[in-house]
Amino acid sequence: MRDGGHTRGGFGGHAAPGGGDGGRPDRDRTTEFERGMPPPHQAWTGSEWVHDPLVIDDQALIVNVRDRGLVVLTGCGHSGAVNIVRHAQRLTGVDRLHGLLGGFHLGGPAFEPIIPPTVQALTEFAPSLVVPGHCTGWRAQHALAAALPDAWVQGSSGTTYRLSAASAN
Repeated sequence: MRDGGHTRGGFGGHAAPGGGDGGRPDRDRTTEFERGMPPPHQAWTGSEWVHDPLVIDDQALIVNVRDRGLVVLTGCGHSGAVNIVRHAQRLTGVDRLHGLLGGFHLGGPAFEPIIPPTVQALTEFAPSLVVPGHCTGWRAQHALAAALPDAWVQGSSGTTYRLSAASAN
């Protein structure tokens, strides 16, 4: 990291300062609407198949861009984009969201009912950049583009995003 940046654990199995795992985003669900996978999703316990709504696999990269706010890069976002952003805010103590990039896991009939509350919550964060990825789904892409027309960008492989800190005075 340049210019005084530092790394801090908290996602996946990485330790956070002071011990613990920082509250993994895949276990840290605070919204009423991002509740996990539907009942057909199952996990093998060693003796039987059981409903597995949590999908404990989320990873995210959080960068605090000086005087701009957090940039959060998600994977598939099984915990939900809003849960992940809220988790990043709690981990860093930074409320402002500058950018959200990655998978929001809103594609398909099981997740389409949560598109409106997700879009509403993301709109309230007022990000400058929103780049929904592979598993966001076309209906959510359209809803995000309509709600955040100045922030929404169609993501594609190989695209480079340069997010700079505010100019120092």
